[in-house]
Amino acid sequence: MPGDGTRAVRAGLPEPVKYEPTLPGPVFAAHFHLPGDPTGPYTYGRDENPTWTLLERAIGELEAPGLDSAETLSFPSGMAAISAVLFSQLRAGDIVVLPDDGYQVLPLVREQLTAYGIEVRTAPTAGDAQLEVLDGAKLLWIETPSNPGLDVCDLRRLVAAAHAQGTLVAVDNTLATPLGQRPLELGADFSVASGTKMLTGHGDVLLGYVTGRDAGLMAPVRRWRKIVGAIPGPMEAWLAHRSLATLQLRADRQTATARTVAEALRDRPEVTGLRYPGLPDDPSYKIASQQMRRFGCVVSFTLPSRERAERFLGALRLVDDATSFGGVRSTAERRGRWGGDAVPEGFIRFSAGAEDPEDLVTDILRALDASAE
Repeated sequence: MPGDGTRAVRAGLPEPVKYEPTLPGPVFAAHFHLPGDPTGPYTYGRDENPTWTLLERAIGELEAPGLDSAETLSFPSGMAAISAVLFSQLRAGDIVVLPDDGYQVLPLVREQLTAYGIEVRTAPTAGDAQLEVLDGAKLLWIETPSNPGLDVCDLRRLVAAAHAQGTLVAVDNTLATPLGQRPLELGADFSVASGTKMLTGHGDVLLGYVTGRDAGLMAPVRRWRKIVGAIPGPMEAWLAHRSLATLQLRADRQTATARTVAEALRDRPEVTGLRYPGLPDDPSYKIASQQMRRFGCVVSFTLPSRERAERFLGALRLVDDATSFGGVRSTAERRGRWGGDAVPEGFIRFSAGAEDPEDLVTDILRALDASAE
């Protein structure tokens, strides 16, 4: 099987045609020529688009290499992809298990699921705690590493327990990306992610996707996309496909830099609660090293107070104070400002970009010193 870099560069490309571009430009079409019976692949712009097709094929080759039955669908955002799985698979009376330490919009999702008569149970990611509330569930939703706390659960163990009782498993793979972790290879039924983050990596595309184990599982997801019209724009899809070519380069650089940053923060007395799954002394390292091939670009830590955190962020010169993560430009934010995460006021989520690691560490340590005044 080709290496990650080769697959990322070549993923989803069409067969070469003389005088045609290697990656065709975006197709801006609401409708297509359609005489006679609608038997072709492209009929109407809400259902299919050639630009989506190439992107979905590319993501599928990264998420599930060698699994010919797998199918990928693209969406206009990560939340659109998450919602498509949850609301296409669950009915009134069903039980779903969510992490209680995952992405901050999940509490809103829980409210909506409950309003539809679906029982929602929650448990932390760490310690495989979701197993304790799994009995009778229709769907288990896993986020590993969790965002923003960076806890990791044993995917193989949770999948085995879920499948033993007929429970479907979906994994939010946003933070890891397909080059860091392949949930379907670990047994999951769905791998779901926001392509806004490291997958595309430039902070200029909102995108989401779902990769399912087979067409049967994906049929309800596809139907949901058609019903609600949750489709990506062709330009966004093309930009995302273009960006995949550098995914391995970016992931390697950003992952290595994240570890360098974490190691530099480890010795700072004002830093507590430092987390990075790639550090050998991190609580998540043992299980992460068994199921992840790259540990991601996100480091989390806590400064003594809200004020100290704000001064630190204000003193940074090479790091943007911005939400999201995974971009080539480093970002950091005080997560407590959103109010949706159970984190201390001084909690920082830091995303390592593609800057020179030495420059980044120098900037961070200088900002820590400056913020102490």
